[in-house]
Amino acid sequence: MNVVLTGGAGFIGSHLTERLHNSGHTVTVVDDCSNGQPDRLPDAVTFIEQDISQPDSLRSIVSDNHDVIFHLAARKAVNDANPRDQFQENTAMTQEVLAAAQEHAITDIFFTSSSTVYGEAPRPTPEDYAPLEPISAYGASKLACESLLSAAAHTTDLTVYTVRFANIVGPRLRGAVIPDFIQKLQHTPETLEILGDGRQQKSYMHIEDCLDAMIHVYEHATGPVATYNLGTRTTTSVDRIAEIVSEEMQLAPTFEYTGGNRGWKGDVPKMRLSIEKLSALGWTPAYESTQAVRRATQELYAEL
Repeated sequence: MNVVLTGGAGFIGSHLTERLHNSGHTVTVVDDCSNGQPDRLPDAVTFIEQDISQPDSLRSIVSDNHDVIFHLAARKAVNDANPRDQFQENTAMTQEVLAAAQEHAITDIFFTSSSTVYGEAPRPTPEDYAPLEPISAYGASKLACESLLSAAAHTTDLTVYTVRFANIVGPRLRGAVIPDFIQKLQHTPETLEILGDGRQQKSYMHIEDCLDAMIHVYEHATGPVATYNLGTRTTTSVDRIAEIVSEEMQLAPTFEYTGGNRGWKGDVPKMRLSIEKLSALGWTPAYESTQAVRRATQELYAEL
């Protein structure tokens, strides 16, 4: 299989690049390096530094020989300081992916969306929950991208595979709660600042499970639009994550809270996705939420 992978130097993207390469596929990674690090990638992978939010930026890279575009590139911060720019860039990137696919007769696009499209929904949240009311520009941009891809799939011969992630954790993760706690405790081991009240409760999925699930969806789901939640059946609180990180670092810090039920503006304090549709497709995670958090803590502590 000949793959174009946008955002392939980022956290999930670099792991997916390795997985596809190690499985014998040919991978071309396109990344603007705003979130990614190309030195993470295998030497045999073709890497192109490119901002694909610009018109015609991807069409010259994609060729008729490519089989699928895995579209992971995005401005990812839920609390982005420029939400209008974030929305415009994320949707522009998806439009460019669609234009490249159309020009080169590529019929498969695999899109990574987010649990943030649901907003503050009842739990566990199934894929067909409505109305979808995201509470951040990031979530709104992901929902808009899903809509653009759906419209294309229903008016052409395109098949779209969309996965809505819970919180994915593992090696190389940065800018998230586990590496944040580790780095804070490395700096001040006596105290740990926790954003919010510590009661935020979410589903965490290990990157290895995430990759397995993504490949399973691509190999077994059918279109024109196949949408699946990727997560676990359990959740873990921020307080419990703080305890696990402290245990793995053999520390006993005092927890200090910034207050409020959200870690930041646009944060969904409680999230658990239904994975019954994914289970019916024949796949379940090896790690539940707290197990994923502990394994990721061990891995991240070793590399930070």
